[in-house]
Amino acid sequence: MATLAATGQPEKHEPFQPLPEGFRHATWNDLAAFEAAIDPSIGTILLEPLQGESGVNPADMEFFVGIRRLCDERGILLIVDEVQTGLARTGRWFGFHHHGIKADIVTVAKALGNGVPIGAVWAPVEIASAFKPGDHGSTFGGQPLAAAAACEVLRVMDEIDAPVLATEKGAELTALLSELPGVSGVRGLGLLLAAELNEVALAGRTAAEVALACLHAGLVVNGVTPTSLRFAPPLTVSSAELLEGVGVLASVLDAPTPTDDEAEVGQ
Repeated sequence: MATLAATGQPEKHEPFQPLPEGFRHATWNDLAAFEAAIDPSIGTILLEPLQGESGVNPADMEFFVGIRRLCDERGILLIVDEVQTGLARTGRWFGFHHHGIKADIVTVAKALGNGVPIGAVWAPVEIASAFKPGDHGSTFGGQPLAAAAACEVLRVMDEIDAPVLATEKGAELTALLSELPGVSGVRGLGLLLAAELNEVALAGRTAAEVALACLHAGLVVNGVTPTSLRFAPPLTVSSAELLEGVGVLASVLDAPTPTDDEAEVGQ
């Protein structure tokens, strides 16, 4: 529940109120807003190097470096959430590596198990030692199967040079998406990207509705804002698969929006 309270998405809070107190939220990429939110009661700053669910918004270099400096000046720990961005997804082993800074604590999951549920928190001994045996338990935190899967995932990712794959294929996907008339811009890093759709392409639809049409056509994407789609294909995706996927999106964007009568018949 505390982790849920930490997220800056009020709509996720509502069904579970009341939530633990003590969290503050500040405007993304606004260093002054973060500084203004800090008082002596603040012990940590938690953020992603690239926001995922909020729209695939990369942290500006000046902002992220400034957050590290602010933490150092105020004696605050910097926790970097790498659940979506970590393990080569952005073209570096971790998203914060793009900014050349050091994280005090790193959280990882998802890619670490490559489908086997696992979550992990990485920290240096002087910080991790605050946890004593029995302080925290997790079904998927480090049991033998999950740990073995994670070790093998890391071995294979290193063997195939996953960060390079993400960088190269991310550049390909960015180029393909940018060629679509319905896409007004592409943002993100590596293979975590968002395509901003223009009004002509949306044709009165939301990005979530476009994503559903893509799903019916065989392409898995999701609408992270009313006007943008998120793309996070496998790091091993081929050039042919990228071309095929963007082709599906192009067809969906070119398809006319059904009338209410047509939609009812389709259901």
